Amino acid sequence: MITEKDLYGLRHYLYGEAFYGSSEGMRFRVARVPLENVVFKKQEEQDAQNPKLKAEVWFTPFAYEKTPEEEITGKEFAFTDEGYREMVSWLNTVEASEGFR
Repeated sequence: MITEKDLYGLRHYLYGEAFYGSSEGMRFRVARVPLENVVFKKQEEQDAQNPKLKAEVWFTPFAYEKTPEEEITGKEFAFTDEGYREMVSWLNTVEASEGFR
């Protein structure tokens, strides 16, 4: 089971960096869309981009870049605390429904 403590907080994603992790055979990537360093931009500029939090999941032994697109499942969430919690819940739903491959 993935918890909020297992991932970086929202502030990390303002630096234009994705987070990669794995759990029970599932690999995942979490990133802000658009993937851009905006930490030094004013809040109004950040909000104007209408950012989302995107989680992607795959079940192969390969890295994200080496996994075919059709084998990756993704979903976007609001770039808010609530969206973050929904994303963590979704990751656990995918993990539970797919099981260990």
